[in-house]
Amino acid sequence: MAEQVDVVVVGLGPGGEDVAGRLAEAGLEVVGIEQRLVGGECPYFACVPTKMMVRAADLLAEGRRIPGMAGSATVQPDWAPVARRIRAEATDDWNDKVAVDRFVGKGGRFVRGSGRLVGPGKVAVGDQEFEARRGVVLATGTEPAVPPIPGLAGTPYWTNREAVQATAAPESLLLIGGGAVGVEFAQVFARFGASVTVIEALDRLVAVEEPEASALIARVFAAEGITVRTGAAAREVRHDGSRFTVMLDGGDVTGDQLLVATGRRVDLAALGVDSVGLDAAAPAVVVDDRLRAGPGLWALGDLTGKGAFTHVAMYHAGIIVRDILGENGPPADYRALPRVTFTDPEIGTVGKTEAAARQAGIRVRTGHTELPSSARGWIHKAGNDGFIKLVEDADRGVLIGATSAGPAGGEVMAALAVAVHGEVPVERLRHMIYAYPTFHRAIEAALADLS
Repeated sequence: MAEQVDVVVVGLGPGGEDVAGRLAEAGLEVVGIEQRLVGGECPYFACVPTKMMVRAADLLAEGRRIPGMAGSATVQPDWAPVARRIRAEATDDWNDKVAVDRFVGKGGRFVRGSGRLVGPGKVAVGDQEFEARRGVVLATGTEPAVPPIPGLAGTPYWTNREAVQATAAPESLLLIGGGAVGVEFAQVFARFGASVTVIEALDRLVAVEEPEASALIARVFAAEGITVRTGAAAREVRHDGSRFTVMLDGGDVTGDQLLVATGRRVDLAALGVDSVGLDAAAPAVVVDDRLRAGPGLWALGDLTGKGAFTHVAMYHAGIIVRDILGENGPPADYRALPRVTFTDPEIGTVGKTEAAARQAGIRVRTGHTELPSSARGWIHKAGNDGFIKLVEDADRGVLIGATSAGPAGGEVMAALAVAVHGEVPVERLRHMIYAYPTFHRAIEAALADLS
């Protein structure tokens, strides 16, 4: 017999843990199921530890910018304090006891295992089965997607998980994948002394971003000695016991370590979604604007295909909690969805790119300004690479997208996200007072360039 509870949450990543904890605090009988670590990818293998790595790498870069600006400096990279900090401050050496205790302390019941749907409102985990009176929330996130490159399977390649657990920077690193994750790791390890080669099958890095962002990262990587091979698909991987070789059209490349950063994947079949009439072979769970996937069934975060970001999962969590508790609140709205690539310079993006807007049939005007031409960029000097690009719906006179690249590019993007989300008229933005001398003041110059 299935045990009756109010809500079952399958997957306790950031969004799932938030849903389960808030519903438990509201007095519902909640079972939270997690196979790996409570808290999910973000605190253990992604957002938090990788940004610790980025922070350390950026400090090295800043130290190297001292000559000619503030005296002299000798910078000697050392990965040991980075590895120690990740273990001590971010991951508790990949132990989730604190997170489990946090959830249980809110009144939730924790079950370790792989949960799967076995019918409407029913979830099995191991030899236990639960039936949810109020509903089931799917929040299992995604796994690293590893391409079927001949020879790759069985080699000691890294994904983001192994890279975060590294106790030393490799002497040389081959990196397959030039998206956000790939370029962040590439720059980090290069700044810690690794000889890095990035292999990207598409014709540019960070291809989901504006072409100007791709060109910027390519220039910065060239200046930092990072080799980039775009338009280069890996045909085969070999490992001789100590070094990797990746066969490419136009010449093979070799390195001590191989990192695969080619996206994420869902496994809906393992979740048993076919037992409730959903397509187990689909790339994502189809949900409505309240994250409902069916009667008494919700899905959030990566599973929905709305963006593999912690902030999306947390945003979804709030909507689901309100829906289950019968509280008022707005539905999901992705017009001002932000994302940040934490390279140096940072690339902060919100809303549509120019290409996406044109593809949607929108009459577009764009404005652009280079950050070094701003007062703050000129003052900053070393490390001032960047730009601001605005995408306007010319018929409505509002911004529908923007990119802020540069020092603190993600922070500057926040002002643009407010403008996109609030549909603030461009004419109103033109007549704001922008503090001087700030990086965000360059928004004013980009507005003046709209055409």
